[in-house]
Amino acid sequence: MRLGLVIDMDTCVGCHACAVACKQWNTSGTTGPLTDYRPYGEDPSGVWFNRIRHYEVGDYPNNKTVNIPMSCMHCEHADCVNVCPTGASYKRPEDGIVLVDQDKCMGCNYCAWACPYGARELDREDGVMKKCTLCVDRIYDEQLPPEERQPACVITCPAHARFFGDFDDDASEVSRLVRERGGVKQMPELGYKPVNTYLPPRITRSIPTDDVRANTLITSVKDWVNKMVAR
Repeated sequence: MRLGLVIDMDTCVGCHACAVACKQWNTSGTTGPLTDYRPYGEDPSGVWFNRIRHYEVGDYPNNKTVNIPMSCMHCEHADCVNVCPTGASYKRPEDGIVLVDQDKCMGCNYCAWACPYGARELDREDGVMKKCTLCVDRIYDEQLPPEERQPACVITCPAHARFFGDFDDDASEVSRLVRERGGVKQMPELGYKPVNTYLPPRITRSIPTDDVRANTLITSVKDWVNKMVAR
């Protein structure tokens, strides 16, 4: 199996519900507490496994907001695993999930430097690296109904912009969506082969051939998506 996420950039509204649900579940999950730093101060921060980035594409009035949730991509060729000097970072052979053994991690940051997606989070209070686990303690919990054995971010998303499944199964929902919508990977040129895949924004309204402004928006969105995927 190759378990991972499909994220629909056309549907995501950037509400941060996935990030909050992820933090709530994993704080009491396999990684333990996810520390907050000065949560009520002027510059609050903390450990988050999901972070949503917002981009404005095009020029007003021909512009579009695109939201991109970012977390661990559970890469097939994960350099974060290769550089770990203690073997704390590892990739499970049975499902491809990349995890961190908290008992082995010494917080050296090598894995964070190796990750081009900024998915590693050093918990400064615990002194160890933490990251998305795909809610491994939830998706294999046989005490839950089958429909609830999904990552917290997927279950919580109010826009249904997130999907979870096996990319090695051609009949799975994630594989079908990638085929039908032309799913793209983030920075594929690096050779990490990220599992998580993004569905690009769609232009849903009909565009007259003489509508220069509308065609400019289409071009801007397409060029931006190609740039984000290629950089």
